[in-house]
Amino acid sequence: MKDKFYRSILQSEALVTCLLETSAYPREHEQLKELRNATVNKYQYWSLMNVSADEGQFISMLLKIMNAKKTIEVGVFTGYSLLTTALALPDDGKGEEGTFDFAFVDADKENYINYHEQLLKLVKVGGIIAYDNTLWSGTVAAPKDDDMLDYLKGCRGHIIKLNSFLANDSRIELAQLSIGDGLTLCKRLK
Repeated sequence: MKDKFYRSILQSEALVTCLLETSAYPREHEQLKELRNATVNKYQYWSLMNVSADEGQFISMLLKIMNAKKTIEVGVFTGYSLLTTALALPDDGKGEEGTFDFAFVDADKENYINYHEQLLKLVKVGGIIAYDNTLWSGTVAAPKDDDMLDYLKGCRGHIIKLNSFLANDSRIELAQLSIGDGLTLCKRLK
């Protein structure tokens, strides 16, 4: 892990490859596949900022189960997660001001708690706020003096603080998933 960021919390490259090739890639929408490939070709290293295909697959299914119609996204990079959301919405689905069914956050990690406070006002009771990267390549469980890459060190503390904050927030029901680089789902209770 110190040498490579797998875009997944799974620590076996073979397992990640198996998961993507047997489940996510075969069912990935053609437009998503084109966008993922274009992002890798243009941004190479920075393409790791994209939501992983398996995480996109999960978000798509979650939105369909929820019958979400109003969504909002904070942080877009090249738009893979936004396109995933748009493709999962029904024909009458929209993203507009008002009360949202679902919010997805994949932006500057130091502001996740600020986004949380604002999104609690925008997402309806029973709606979901999803935070990406909440396991931060596994570094949230690493010793503080661990020899990790600088870019991982930079946001590690913000993610640890967010995870602790969310665990103690009585306004939400919480589930942290080990998909992609960690995905935390918060159901608004009040």
